[in-house]
Amino acid sequence: MFLGFGLDAWITIVTVLGMFTILLFTKWRSDVVFLGAIGVLFVTGVLDAKEAFSGFSSTSVITVGVLFVVVAGLTHTGVLQWIVKNLLGTPDGFSKAVTRLMVPVAVLSSFLSNTTVVALFVGIVKMWSKKLGVSPSKLLIPLSYASGMGGVCTLIGTPPNLIISGLYEEKTGVAMNILTTTIPGLFCLFVGVLSIIAMRRLLPDRKAPEDAFEMTNEYTLELLVPSDNPYIGKKLGEVGLIHVDGGSLIELYHFDNAPSPISEDLPIMGGDRLVYAGRIDQLIDVADKYQLVSADHPVFSTKEFSEGHRLHTAYVNIGSSLIGKTIGDSTFEKDNNVMLAAVARSGERINEVPRKVVLRAGDTLLLVCPKHFNLDTDSLKGALRFFDSDDVPNMGSGTLISTAIMIAMVTLSALGIMPLLECAFLAAAAMLIFRCCNMEQAMKAINWEILMVFAGSAVLGLAIQKTGIAEWMANGILDVCGTNPLVVMTAVCFVGTFITEFISNTAAGAMFFPIMYEAAEKMGYEPFPFLVALMVSVSSSFATPIGSPTHMLVYGPGGYRFSDFMRVGLLMNIIILAANILIVNIVYPITPLQ
Repeated sequence: MFLGFGLDAWITIVTVLGMFTILLFTKWRSDVVFLGAIGVLFVTGVLDAKEAFSGFSSTSVITVGVLFVVVAGLTHTGVLQWIVKNLLGTPDGFSKAVTRLMVPVAVLSSFLSNTTVVALFVGIVKMWSKKLGVSPSKLLIPLSYASGMGGVCTLIGTPPNLIISGLYEEKTGVAMNILTTTIPGLFCLFVGVLSIIAMRRLLPDRKAPEDAFEMTNEYTLELLVPSDNPYIGKKLGEVGLIHVDGGSLIELYHFDNAPSPISEDLPIMGGDRLVYAGRIDQLIDVADKYQLVSADHPVFSTKEFSEGHRLHTAYVNIGSSLIGKTIGDSTFEKDNNVMLAAVARSGERINEVPRKVVLRAGDTLLLVCPKHFNLDTDSLKGALRFFDSDDVPNMGSGTLISTAIMIAMVTLSALGIMPLLECAFLAAAAMLIFRCCNMEQAMKAINWEILMVFAGSAVLGLAIQKTGIAEWMANGILDVCGTNPLVVMTAVCFVGTFITEFISNTAAGAMFFPIMYEAAEKMGYEPFPFLVALMVSVSSSFATPIGSPTHMLVYGPGGYRFSDFMRVGLLMNIIILAANILIVNIVYPITPLQ
């Protein structure tokens, strides 16, 4: 024993701290990190085989996996697009615009993945903001906040609700209703909307990143002379490569990094890199005419540059492998068959050769891509986020069918006619039978990384409880806060809200469940209301862009800075925490254990 803990407890503490350190300061995949943590706890004997892999057979984890298929049916039948098209409208004034945006987003996020909802709305909100004459940065943070607040309104709206309710059922044998958190969630949403309206001046007024790309006569494009180019050996002036249609040659590099002086007598050599400034559409035609290729081609062949290109805007994800690098020093262009035309940061285009710009999170890239370009490859998803996909579903009879299936699933579960897991399985099967999505789309929709994190979080919670850490922390909270249940509830929820700014809300929910449960039981109170308050608090991360995947989705498109979230989010954290504690104690009064 050391400081009251046995060896198993210290192994668990070191494993948990190490796991969160890796997640915060490295770019390792979260599912690999969680699986590694499970492996450590299993190999060291902290957990036996059944305990270590219990998360993978958890009903809450299986429910999340099946719900991915249900969401796929709704997405591919255009339900979300129909709602967006018919609900936003043209409100007069910021207050009405925020309300018109946040309410439907919250309702959708109560039943669907909030990441899916926000990904759909980002592009729509950016166009809508121009129509309203409002900066997108004024609306994208409320969009992300609404998805988080809406997610807590049902058990299926956000993973922590499912994992906490699942752990509660394992402890007590009593299943929570799918609408357990609906009234507390709606009240917090109401308070949140009013708070956003009241704090409108704290919302940043940033220039939209893509506005920097509207002047197409100022782009630069770096091209390469392939070794089989017919103009090799001729002079720049003779061929006409200095002043071309739509632009001019501004830099030329032979075989080193030092630019050569531009002159009409300069000979053209294989491997030369030419940097042009001008209109991007005409410069692409020049590349075709003079048989030039992308500047990142180790095999210099004119066949590698194909006709028919289009422009795509993408944002550098937080955690992207491109951060801290230049495109010129990576193989990104070659690997994905694209060319970088321009880079913007905080709404302003960077006036440097694009391939030499050291990239940061949130940077906006203008890419020249093939006409039929796949935006959904794994390599692109990990580095960039595109919002101009052509994959828009057609709305029709499938829209009504998938909506009816979703409503039936929620109704059967809410009325207690059938457990949620069975309802989810039936809904997923119905989506496939009625062709709301096909088998390939259904399997592609399942996010295995999230499921791995979900299962790993449940196992960590078990380890924290089994080794006595939860009991020790519960005793520590009681020593500091006394035995006033309201104070203890507030203290744990406050710490949970803070922790979830830096780790996944799923992990926070699993970690704090045994602590809250132990604290309630030690005070002699029914844990149920304490756990409902915990569900809301671990999903209330507003102060950092890394606190939620939806924050990261809007970070680039909004042209935000890290401090923008803190300025609004710290107040929102406190406001929603107070609203949460108030409404939970009204709807679910604290009662002594029977």
